Parts: sequence; structure tokens; C-alpha cells
Amino acid sequence: MQITIEDYGPKVISLGTARSNGFKKFDVRGTYMLSNLLQELTLAQDYGRKHIVLDEARLNENPVNRLSRLIHSTFWDRLTRRIDGAVIETVAADPKDWTDDPRPRIYIPREEPRQYDYYTRVAQERPDVNLDVQWLSDEGFHPDYVRDLNGKPGILALAMEEVVVNPQTGEKDLQGVPFIVPGGRYNELYAWDSYMSSLGLLVSDRADLAKAMVLNFCFCIQHYGKILNANRSYYLCRSQPPFLTDMALRIYEKIKHEPGSTEFLRIALLAAIKEYHSVWMAEPRLDPLTGLSRYRPEGTGVPPETEASHFTHLLEPYAKKNNMAFEEFVYAYNQKLVHEPELDEYFLHDRAVRESGHDTSYRLERVCADLATIDLNSLLYKYETDIARTIRSVFGDRLAIPADFCVGNMKPDQVETSAPWDRRAKKRKVAIDKYLWNEEKGMYFDYNTVKKEQIKYESATTFWAMWAGVATPRQAALLVNKALPKFEVFGGLVSGTEESRGVVGIDRPNRQWDYPFGWAPQQMLAWTGLIRYGYQEEAERLSYKWLYMVTKAFVDFNGVVVEKYDVTRQIDPHKVDAEYGNQGSDFKGVAREGFGWVNASYVYGLQIVNAHMKRALGTCTPYDKFVRATEIDVLG
Repeated sequence: MQITIEDYGPKVISLGTARSNGFKKFDVRGTYMLSNLLQELTLAQDYGRKHIVLDEARLNENPVNRLSRLIHSTFWDRLTRRIDGAVIETVAADPKDWTDDPRPRIYIPREEPRQYDYYTRVAQERPDVNLDVQWLSDEGFHPDYVRDLNGKPGILALAMEEVVVNPQTGEKDLQGVPFIVPGGRYNELYAWDSYMSSLGLLVSDRADLAKAMVLNFCFCIQHYGKILNANRSYYLCRSQPPFLTDMALRIYEKIKHEPGSTEFLRIALLAAIKEYHSVWMAEPRLDPLTGLSRYRPEGTGVPPETEASHFTHLLEPYAKKNNMAFEEFVYAYNQKLVHEPELDEYFLHDRAVRESGHDTSYRLERVCADLATIDLNSLLYKYETDIARTIRSVFGDRLAIPADFCVGNMKPDQVETSAPWDRRAKKRKVAIDKYLWNEEKGMYFDYNTVKKEQIKYESATTFWAMWAGVATPRQAALLVNKALPKFEVFGGLVSGTEESRGVVGIDRPNRQWDYPFGWAPQQMLAWTGLIRYGYQEEAERLSYKWLYMVTKAFVDFNGVVVEKYDVTRQIDPHKVDAEYGNQGSDFKGVAREGFGWVNASYVYGLQIVNAHMKRALGTCTPYDKFVRATEIDVLG
């Protein structure tokens, strides 16, 4: 049940006041107050309360204050997970496990025998859970090995810490290091979602949670070779956009007065260096001709996290061609018993789209693995400059690489200095300017490394170059003057232009990372990039538009906070029916956790807008009306 502006009726209810013992009445009026009443009653019911006393101010609370309060005090806690014996039956269960034996299963790296013993004991002590504890191979994660794991998919172990479980005896045991999930239905550590959420966690003074996620990422790089798309066995070959250096440095700035902060930064930097060399600057992701990198994960067969029926339209013609039943062909194709190069090419790009985090978009469809994208190469430029600056300023320009972080030709305890990283950044900037920058358009485009040409799809990822600092002041000015007007709409920045997306219809449905949809990551990176180059006014304007849209939907639709928005819709922007629907909109009574990166964008954006804007947002004043009002004040 939800109370929204789409409901009909008088929208008033009379309630007895506490002081009069119910004799005197108070009218609760309007959608916002009634929906807040419903939310408060639902929460009271959750806690088993039969009776509550509410102040009018709580029901008529400034919506900016209310949403901020919920994010700070409730949403982050509701999105917090950890992996250990106390919750293993919940976090290990996988709704994407299509096998005949979908039992909870956890895979342990060979270098973690203590975790293996721990989970084996949990399985013995809790036989009702039916937990299957498995070792991972110590011979690497070849795509065929990962494919074979699909018959027994499971969650991958994350970092654990030793804690006192019995204060009286001093008994200790392992406990999972916590992390934030994207939305309420998830139980896995996701890669770039976690970075985006960390921006909000730091605003909410939850550096402890953000730090814990970095420790989990370092664990993944040490044991799985990369920050994974998510910690499930079928993601072992796939990463996501890399943000580790910026995430670690932001946290370090918050905790550098604490004991152990420099060691935390050292481990994070070592992990980032290992990931940089072994994942992003190695084949198949590195394009040797341009020196730029691509989303190009390895893999075999049909992506297992989707039911094969998801690809029925694609696979059925090949099943008929090979005179096989559908399921028979899928098995034969996955096991390489039949060879279909066209399908191999399709799924190569499909996996790359998923690794990009932008799944899906016509910008990337059937071509992603061939693209040196502006987003990925901006992020790697940021890695290079972050690593150079940190080695120089924090570690005295000498960082020794321990054996377990060595890759390629590295030798244990070899010393890294800032100079090679400065050179790498300069080299990448030259390549970005040569292949990705378009002077005439005044923006960056992706480059097809196979066809050796820029693609002309206009994407909001062009502003990632400003976030990373790879654009010159002149290029930034062109981006603001020429590119920004193409993407700025009612609710902030749209993911891509309508012209680039093309015509959509029954045979060519909309994709969720295309026009008219907007996403929190694109907003936050653009705001940060604009401020970096001195465009404070533009950053405030875009922040206001996004925050207004989120606030208005929150007020009009029972406190809804969702994964993505139609940033061209003024009334119900949360209603998105493209592809996977919209996470966060399906709740009863009250939204209990929002959505991670939108939560973050809200509290992060409130740090950017000025005091007048915050007050106007609290009264749900559209941006154009706010501008007119402030102009009158100035003229007056």
C-alpha cells in the first residue's frame, strides 16, 4: 500500500490528540502528510508497537530534512551486509541459481584456510542450512573453469576479521567485514555501486563502512585478481569501472588522524597497482595499438546470471541450424561442442557491456568490447595521477611492492616511484586527445579499436574526463559550452542524447542507460568535474535539478527513492519501464532503504547547492521558479 498524488478522495483523516486522550481531533491533510503517517505506522508495526504518539512536525517535516535523516540514520544500515556464519543462509542464497540444487554455497580462496575451517564448522553446527563449502582452484580462473562452476554457483568469500564473541571468556571468532549493497534485494558486494555509495557514506560520517568496503576490494584483488562485478562465482572473469584510488584517498582524508590510516592507504594503493597492471593494462583489455583500455572480459558461453530463455530470440535460430532442442544447444554451445563464431562475438560484447556498468545501451550494444571508452580511460588516468601523487606525497616517493602484490615482471620488494606513473598519465592523455577528443563537437567520444574510428554516440560519460582531470581548461570550457546543453534536461543530466539513441519502438525497445534516463553516478561525477574546473554555478544548477526531481518524487509518491529516473518527466520520473524495471519502487507502506547511489547523490548534492537552494528544495520549488524568485530578490 502506498499513498500518492495519483490517489483520489478527500485525503484527510481525523485523529485524536494525545493530550486530550483522543477527545480532541487533529486533521492530517494532503498526500505528503498522509503518506508520512502511513510510513510511520508501518515502521511502528515492523517494531511490534500497538500504539504510537506522533508530533505534527514529524508528519509535515521538511522533505529535504526528512529524506536526509532517513538516509543518514536508516537507509545505510538497511543496506549493510556482511558474510559470515550468522547470515550465510541468507547471503549465499542466489535467486540467479537456475540449477537443480540451489543450496547455499560458498567458495574459499586457497590462501584462506582459516576461513575454510570456519565455514566447515558452520556447516557442521548448522546442518539445517545445508551449506556447501568449496575450495577455489589455486591455478587461476580460466573461463572454462568458471563456466564449469556454473553447475554449482556460489558466493565468493570476502574479508573477515577476528572479534571477541564472549567477553567473559575472551573467546574469539571470525566475523565478516561489512559492506553496502546497491538495493534491498541484493546481498553481494558490487564494484562501482560501492564507490558511489561511499561518497554518501563519507557525508554521513560513516567512513568506517566505506573503509570496510575498500578492505573487501583489496581482498578481492589479492585472491580473485580483480575487483569483481560482484562476489559470485560466475563473475570471476568480470570487473567493473575502477574507482579504488579515489575511494581510498577520500577515506584516508577522513581518517588520517587515526592509527593505522597510512597502512590502510598503503594496502589500497598496492592493490590498485596490482589491478592496474594485471587487469586493465593486460590483454585482452589493453589495445596495444592505441595504448588505451577497453571493457573486454573473458568468458565462455551464455552469461549464467541470466536464464538462457532471456536469449531465446537470439539462440533459437542456431538451435534449429544444428538440429537441436533449445536446452540441448545451449549446453553444447557452452561446452564448445558446437562452434558459432557469430554467437561468440555477440556474447563477447554482451559481457563487456555488463563489465562497463552501463548495461544496457545502444551506445555499447554489439560493439562494447572493441571500444576504448572515455569513461574507462578517464578512470585509468585518475589511477595513474592518484598513484603518482600518493607515492610522492605520502610515501616519500618510495613504495615497496611485497611479493603477494607483484604481477608480471615485478620482483618482491621492488620500489615504485612517482615518475613512471607521471609518464603513464601523460602518455594516456596524449592518446585520449588523439583518439577520443573531438574538437569540432567539443566533447569526448569512444573509439572503435577494430574499425579505427570514433563512434558518434553522445554520452554523458564525456564529463568523466573533467572528473578525472584529463581535460585541459580549454577542453573543459568547450565541454561546458557545447556538450552540456545537449545533456541538460529537467532533472539534471540525461545519459545520452535522443538523437544518438535513435528511434525506439516494439522492435527496438528503449535501453535503461540511454535517453531519457538519468543515473546518480553520471550526476555526481559531472558535478565534481565541473567544480574541479571552476564551474560552480553549473554544478549547483545541475545538482538542484536532480535533487528537486528526487525530492518531488519522494513527496508525491510515498517516500520513493529508486535506482534511476526518467529525467525528462516532471510528474512521475521514478516510473521507468525499460528493461529491468526500477529497483526501489516496489514496497509496502514505507521505503526502507532507498537505493545506494541515489541515497549518496542526495546527501552529496546537498553539499554542493547553496543555502537558498536548500530552502527552496524544502518547499519543492522547481528550478525555473527558483531562478525567477532570486532574480526578483536581486533586482529588488
